[in-house]
Amino acid sequence: MTKPIGAIILAAGFSSRFGSSKLLAGLSSGKTVFQQTVERIAEAFPERLVVTQPEMIPQLQKLAPGTSILSFKNADQGMGATLAFAAQQIGDWEGCVVCLGDMPFIKTSTYRRIAELVTADSIVTPTFNSTMGNPVAFGRNLYTDLVALTGDSGGRMLTSMYPQAVRELQVSDQGILQDIDTLEELALYQDS
Repeated sequence: MTKPIGAIILAAGFSSRFGSSKLLAGLSSGKTVFQQTVERIAEAFPERLVVTQPEMIPQLQKLAPGTSILSFKNADQGMGATLAFAAQQIGDWEGCVVCLGDMPFIKTSTYRRIAELVTADSIVTPTFNSTMGNPVAFGRNLYTDLVALTGDSGGRMLTSMYPQAVRELQVSDQGILQDIDTLEELALYQDS
């Protein structure tokens, strides 16, 4: 039996530029940012792990049934620290796709295409019009490097450390560039 490719969903940010929890902001679909993000990821990955701040767990659990949600009390240390914590929890996955909880417009088909390219030694980065986006996938041989991340340096720094491992995937999905940090971005992306 082949080992799974799983999804890590980073949802531990503080939404400081948004003004309130952007994960709980409503979309024109009638869903929240987080709910739509996780539903699309869930269609592509049977194994999913959300990392969030302790106080967010009750709300996020209601929006993501069947998804493991872990509390990370040191989220203020940054995205790198959050990803390092998540990487310690993933067990025997062949690869992990690091997703952001505030990217509700990525198509499920894009997640699937990224997962299909992951090997034990690879880093898969999607690009739209030559611009690198999210999510980024890492093969299991890079987990040690993910666990060593600190501060606000996310997994993307590994693409500079291991350029030979990077496999770029050209996609026609501009959702890979549309993370929501402000109310203006939320309005803009919903109308695009």
